Amino acid sequence: MILEPLTVTDDGVHGPLGPHGLPAPLLDELTTLYRSDPVFQRISGDFPDPEDIRPEQVAASLAEELAHPSSEVLLAREGHRLLGVAITLAEHPDPDDPDPWIGLLMVHGQEQRTGYGRELAGLVEDRLRAGGADGVRLAVLESNPRALAFWTALGYEIIDHREDRRLHRPCLILRKRLTER
Repeated sequence: MILEPLTVTDDGVHGPLGPHGLPAPLLDELTTLYRSDPVFQRISGDFPDPEDIRPEQVAASLAEELAHPSSEVLLAREGHRLLGVAITLAEHPDPDDPDPWIGLLMVHGQEQRTGYGRELAGLVEDRLRAGGADGVRLAVLESNPRALAFWTALGYEIIDHREDRRLHRPCLILRKRLTER
């Protein structure tokens, strides 16, 4: 698996742009990925109808993520196939929070429980470690025990309880120290 950063310039995303600011084939791949796990989408609440996620909604969601200067969207590929996406934030909006954050880590619904999520998380951690991070944080909705089990199995520990910044839902804040692998 390789990570491919979705790079942005002042003119938009690199490559021939489709009507939504992303290359049309990439937007189709991303929409398929987001649609592949309606259970997660229902829990996340990011889309009005998790059974009918539209390309323009995915493009708007990614544009919102990329509006943060320290965010990075990483596409996880095996060959030419998009298997997942990770979104990181180098700096949290809270100035007292020293760690980068994983804002999203999603693997295609048909590829879950195959080791790709663990591999993708490891690659993201390696990338953050190489950038000098000592630790990484993330938030898990309290209503998502499957995600909590995944992250704690990877060595993340609960350090706090808070509401998410956007929809004010109860979350668990997890942290992992990034020591050498």
